[in-house]
Amino acid sequence: MSLTAAIAAPRETWLRRVSDVLVARRGLYLMLLLVPPLLWLGIVYLGSLFALLMESFYSIDEFSGTIVREPTLKTYAELFTPANLDVILRTFSVSVIVTLLSAVIAYPIAYYAARYARGRVKAAFYLAVMMPLWSSYLVKVYAWKLLLAKEGIVGWVMTELRLSWLLDAWLSLPVVGGPSLSVSYTGMVLVFLYLWTPFMILPLQAALERVPGSLIEASGDLGAHPRQTFWKVIFPLALPGLIAGAIFTFSLTLGDYIVPQIVGPSSLILGQVVYSQQGNAGNIPLAAAFSVVPIVIMGVFLTIAKRMGAFDAL
Repeated sequence: MSLTAAIAAPRETWLRRVSDVLVARRGLYLMLLLVPPLLWLGIVYLGSLFALLMESFYSIDEFSGTIVREPTLKTYAELFTPANLDVILRTFSVSVIVTLLSAVIAYPIAYYAARYARGRVKAAFYLAVMMPLWSSYLVKVYAWKLLLAKEGIVGWVMTELRLSWLLDAWLSLPVVGGPSLSVSYTGMVLVFLYLWTPFMILPLQAALERVPGSLIEASGDLGAHPRQTFWKVIFPLALPGLIAGAIFTFSLTLGDYIVPQIVGPSSLILGQVVYSQQGNAGNIPLAAAFSVVPIVIMGVFLTIAKRMGAFDAL
């Protein structure tokens, strides 16, 4: 008996037929793989955003409190009232400050990890950066609430160092101060920095690792001062990673409402207004219009970031 006769022919089943068709038609196979995520993105994500956009073109009847489902720009006009515009500008300012401070803090850490850390030191670096992300978001925020309270460890340390006068002087300032750090813009920014700085460090460190060491050496050989090497060689090449990190820190701060609710002054920011308008006030159109604001801001930001090559560092 021949070898070919000894080997039994495979059974012809419907699964084998489907497999043969998918192997022969790679385009069909790719389409079947993409259909579930595209349906999720198109129906659940984009569908909800479209519904939100539609709600923003409605208005609320001031007498009955019901939603008038007639297209109008009246709700968007309310965003430009002094009180609402102040909320938008305040939120934007806090987001910019958090982004800039996180870049200042993250850069030396990322530079050391990219240029000098090796082996176990680099592994310890990744562990130290990622470990805060493993714990609960709310636990971290409430822990900072206790740390920054007037009777918390920060106040105790300042008292022990006989620097309580410095803390009191800072808290007495009109904008950044307050009764204590836990109910001030300073405390809110500190908590945001703790939460989002890892998202700045990682893309920045990845971008700095791509900077060729030969270029830095060549800059020094040509007589460039370290400051010139930084601004002319390192910074332009690391800028995409910096912008990539800014996308995370800026967008996360822009849309957060839990941190300002727990740690922060009585002045509202964007996320709190959206939450209160759709919850307590029941003004869904105004809440939807406020929700469109960060979408527009991030759309402009992402367009600029894409042109500067930031997505290459993600």
